[in-house]
Formats: sequence, structure tokens, C-alpha cells
Amino acid sequence: MNLKAERGAATRDKVLTIATRLFADRGYDDTSIETVLQESGLSRGALYHHYAGKESLFEAVLEATEATVGAKIVEAVRDSPDAESALRTGVLAWIRLAGDPVIKRIVLIDAPSVLGWERWRAMEERYSFGMLKGALRATGSVRPEFLDLHAHMLLAAINESALLVARGGDHPTAEAAVEDFLHRLLRPT
Repeated sequence: MNLKAERGAATRDKVLTIATRLFADRGYDDTSIETVLQESGLSRGALYHHYAGKESLFEAVLEATEATVGAKIVEAVRDSPDAESALRTGVLAWIRLAGDPVIKRIVLIDAPSVLGWERWRAMEERYSFGMLKGALRATGSVRPEFLDLHAHMLLAAINESALLVARGGDHPTAEAAVEDFLHRLLRPT
């Protein structure tokens, strides 16, 4: 890689790190480009060279967050003995990951409203929703014509469960209740 490309990658990484922290701490609406510029030490032109604006920057933060979540879920299911076990393990890994304030705020709270449902769902299709559909398909427990519907319904239950755990004060008790519910929901018939 040439020096100019290396500098560009370093600048993008720096901005993403700062923007991720700001979006997670303050939310999309209360994070300004001016604050990102102040904290990064970049000029407006340098920032806009890499990102078209605040929404573009948020989308890049979301993409990086989704990739991190996806990698952690893949790692969690790596040693699963079968498809059903991998599905349950992956779902529970997501529930636990969603309790992270960065993931909760960026992926579950702000992303749907900032990007709109269709753009958010398209990104989810490349990451967690796509992984969920693949896991359901692998279990063989859902007829192909109902796969999308089942995946949407399961994702809704999973995300709502994740938000309940993330918002609850007693995380171990909430996680245990959700884990029990999900084991019942995902029990092979």
C-alpha cells in the first residue's frame, strides 16, 4: 500500500473510532460534525473527503459495528456440534452483545431511524439478519417458503429480548429469563 493510501486508512480509522464513541455516548441527534472535527483534529475538508456527511459517517460506524458483532457471533458458534446448537448459541451471543452500550445505541436504537428501515434491513441482511436466516436454513426446521417470515419474526423476538436485557437493571436475571424463553422458542419440534 502506498503512503497516501495508508494515511487515508489511518484517518478513516481515527474518525470511525471517535465517531463510534460519540454516537454511542450522545446518540446520532446529539452528535455534531463539529464535535467530531474538534476531537479528531481534522479539517472539514479532510473529513468530507472520506465521508459525505454525518449520515455517511454514521453508516460507516454502523457497518464497522455490525462487522464486529458478526465476527463475535461467528466465534461464539465456532465449536457448536450442530445447526440447532449453533442457532441457540448465536442468538444468546447476540443478546449478550446487544447489552453493550455501543451496540445497543448504534445498531438497535439509532440505525433504523437514521438510515430508514429499508437501508437498515439491507445492512442487517449482510450481517446479523443474514446470519440468522442462514442458521435457520441450516437447521432444516423451516420450510423454504417460510424462511424469510420466520427469520423476521425470530429477529423481532431476539431484538426485543436484547433491549429488555440491555435496559434491565438486573442483567443476570434478565439474561436467564431470556435464555429460558429462547431455549423454549428455538427447541426443535
